[in-house]
Amino acid sequence: MKRRIWILGALLALAGCFGKNTEQVMENEKVDEEAVEGRQVATFGGGCFWCTEAVFELLNGVESVVSGYAGGAKPNPTYEEICTGETGHAEVVKITFNPTKVSYETLLETFGQCHDPTTLNRQGADVGTQYRSVIMYHDESQKAAAEKWKVEVAKEFVDPIVTEITATPAFFPAEESHQDFFRKNPYQGYCSFVIRPKLEKLKLDRIQKE
Repeated sequence: MKRRIWILGALLALAGCFGKNTEQVMENEKVDEEAVEGRQVATFGGGCFWCTEAVFELLNGVESVVSGYAGGAKPNPTYEEICTGETGHAEVVKITFNPTKVSYETLLETFGQCHDPTTLNRQGADVGTQYRSVIMYHDESQKAAAEKWKVEVAKEFVDPIVTEITATPAFFPAEESHQDFFRKNPYQGYCSFVIRPKLEKLKLDRIQKE
C-alpha cells in the first residue's frame, strides 16, 4: 500500500512538472510572437548566401538575416549535401525587416542589384540549382510585388529574367559557420574578391545602420 501511494504521489508530481513546462513553452511562444509584431519577413535566393546575406545585413530597416536552405524535399540538409546540387534546395536568406523603415519593394530592388537575374542556376563561378535566382513570397502582397518587379526589371536586360517566384516552403537555417560569414571572415578569399567589391559597387560598404 505504501509503495502504491508513493508511486501515485510521484506521478502527480511529474504531471505537475509537465503542466508547468507546457505553460512555460506557451509563454515563450507568446513572447516570440510579440517579438515579431510589426515586422515582416522576406526570403530571397540570389546565388551564394554568403554574398546575399552581406548585402542585406547593411540595409537600414533590416533587423536580421539568416542564411539557409529552402525549396527542396530533404529536411534539415547539410551544406555538403547542398553542394551536390541534388537536394533541390536553394541557398537563400530569410530577412526580418521593419516595414516602417524599409519597404518590401526596396528589398526587391536590392535583390535585383546584388545578383544577375538572367543566369539560370548560376551566379559567376557558382554553378548548380542551389544557386538559382528565386523570390519566395510570404503573402499575396509580396507575390504581386515580386511579379511587378520581374516585369519592370526585364526592361533593363537583353536576356530574359529567370528568377523563380514561389510560395515560401519550409526553411532550414544553415550551419552556424555560414551565418554572418562576411563579418566573421572579412579577409577570406571569397569575401575579399567577390563580396567586398559588390558592397563597394552598391555603395553599401559606407552605410552606417541606424
